[in-house]
Amino acid sequence: MNWRQIITIEPGKRSGKPCVRGMRLTVGDVLGFVATYGSWSEIIAEYPELTEDDIRACLEFAATREGRLMERVAA
Repeated sequence: MNWRQIITIEPGKRSGKPCVRGMRLTVGDVLGFVATYGSWSEIIAEYPELTEDDIRACLEFAATREGRLMERVAA
């Protein structure tokens, strides 16, 4: 699974924020769910349009973005 196959960025959708598979759920929304809910199964029960791969992709996207930010700060 590659996050690039799941995370989409469209200028006209959610102000260009990274979203899950073109839906209106952003990576930030999903990260908030991970922080708030007790388990991934609870997230998926509340948001059945999401899959475990979607959640993994959001985490991988965030980790990749964090790594790039740290590279810029160190430069």
